Amino acid sequence: MKYYLIGLILFISINTGVQAADNKGITLTVSVSDLRNSNGNVVFALYNREDAFPDEHYKKYYKILRGNIANNSSVVIFKDLPNGEYAVNILHDENNDGKIKKRFILPVEGIGFSNFQSIGFSNRPTFEKASFNLRKSTTIKVTILYF
Repeated sequence: MKYYLIGLILFISINTGVQAADNKGITLTVSVSDLRNSNGNVVFALYNREDAFPDEHYKKYYKILRGNIANNSSVVIFKDLPNGEYAVNILHDENNDGKIKKRFILPVEGIGFSNFQSIGFSNRPTFEKASFNLRKSTTIKVTILYF
């Protein structure tokens, strides 16, 4: 009985370690192209909670990266992510202030969300619509929108 318990504990420990190792090293590569110019940089915000998205002031994100712009495109890599549901919000921050510049209610700078090709009054971004399941290293492309 004693050896059975030791074996069972070792088995559980090894399998738990393997499962944890599977979650380590997952990367998410996010790219955006067709920016209207190469001014500023691109803010890539990653979210993993429904109550944090969309986040107009970039305060509730899970991880955030800034990407340099080359040839009107930008790419970043989020590393060491656990399995889960995620959504991405992108800002072409042309004036490098980290905020969405607006005229009336519409953004002047480009914005984008995972799984969105357009945005309108009947098609507003939500975590449910923008989210995707990340189980392995993945690359996504986000469409940038200008109004």
